Amino acid sequence: MTDPAARSALQSGAGLLELLRLFRGNPAAADHYAAACLERASEVEPTLKAFEVLPSDTTRRPGPWSGIPVGIKDIIATSDMPTTNGSPIYRDHVPSADAWVVERLRNLGATIFGKTVSTEFAWRQPGPTVNPWNSKHTPGGSSSGSAAAVAAGLVPLALGSQTLGSVVRPAAFNGVVGFKPSFGAIPRLGVHHLSPSLDHIGFFARRVDDVAFALSQLAGSSDRDRHGRSLPNFQVDIDQGVSPLAAPRLAIVRFAKWAKAEAEQQQVFDVAIATLRDAGAVIAEIELAELDRTNWSAINTILTSEGAVIFAELVARYPDRSSDHLKSLVETGNAHSATDYLAAKASQDKLRDAFTAEMSGYDAVLTLPAFGEAPKGLSYTGDAEYCAPWTLLGVPALSLPAGFGKNGLPLGVQIVGPYREDYRTLRVAKWVESALAFEPGIAKGC
Repeated sequence: MTDPAARSALQSGAGLLELLRLFRGNPAAADHYAAACLERASEVEPTLKAFEVLPSDTTRRPGPWSGIPVGIKDIIATSDMPTTNGSPIYRDHVPSADAWVVERLRNLGATIFGKTVSTEFAWRQPGPTVNPWNSKHTPGGSSSGSAAAVAAGLVPLALGSQTLGSVVRPAAFNGVVGFKPSFGAIPRLGVHHLSPSLDHIGFFARRVDDVAFALSQLAGSSDRDRHGRSLPNFQVDIDQGVSPLAAPRLAIVRFAKWAKAEAEQQQVFDVAIATLRDAGAVIAEIELAELDRTNWSAINTILTSEGAVIFAELVARYPDRSSDHLKSLVETGNAHSATDYLAAKASQDKLRDAFTAEMSGYDAVLTLPAFGEAPKGLSYTGDAEYCAPWTLLGVPALSLPAGFGKNGLPLGVQIVGPYREDYRTLRVAKWVESALAFEPGIAKGC
């Protein structure tokens, strides 16, 4: 790497919009940045293990995103490199076509910067990725590699997916911004399903402006994704970013499981509330009792029932290459009756309608993204109970770094908005980000 601006941008952890502003006036930096990221990735990958595949060519393509490297979760199809789905069954599989979102990125001129590690089919069998803040801890899952790669400063943006908590939770564990848009906001064509009624495509980045810009450019619809629904169009100015929503009305939701949260996580959350109140937010504590009581059963019934349909034949055909987690998913799903599944789907609809009414008078919910720091060890990627309600509802949810725990690992807060009010939710998040003024920096523990 010879360009000093590209080197400085990499070392400082420049975000997506910051890079676009830099590249606009410095073509040399744009020429060298992705190559610099590849050089850095090659240095840390022996420990971090965030990538299944790194790019062989970082030559920039023409387009408004020219020079921007984007990590792609390895359940998202790429026609020029393997898509393993985190499974030995697909170890050498190269899809015949790009996923819709990858094709969109290529058309924008982005550099497809390899495939980031996913748990097996985005379910529970972990990959080898470690937490870049401390390699003895999990990065979370299932979007393990995408979260770790952004946290380590290897890419400014990475794609993930969420079916329970696979964007928001690893974002919190890695000290980055993770955003799950409204259900159906981005077509999932070419993305391996876990549960079609719940699967979302999401983003990891360093700042709220970056995920907002990504959504503004990548949201869309396709007749071939029957769950898709276009968001209202919005623009994000490269120079100004998102316009923050001043003095937002925030509903504080702790849920009955609050007592399980680590003391440091509770403290970070309460300090954040006090800071936001002092900055002008209107704060009120509310209870979403029925959502709290029923979401976990409903979402798991839907997920395992649909997952069993998707994976039963695969597990039967390749029992030696399927994990116990995947086999258990199929077994659990097959045990549910059609009545169980339909009742869970009906509960999902009822809870969605109720949440719309319960959000009247509020701009967003403020809650936890996880119970605390990333767990020690790599065998368990963490608890998704604070993420599952919002995935079930299909509403926009964002994890924002807010502090550190007793082991020096990141802690966050979660901001949730009404369905299809993604832009307003991002405006709230931008205000919260500014008010908290917390910058965790680049993780260098790998």
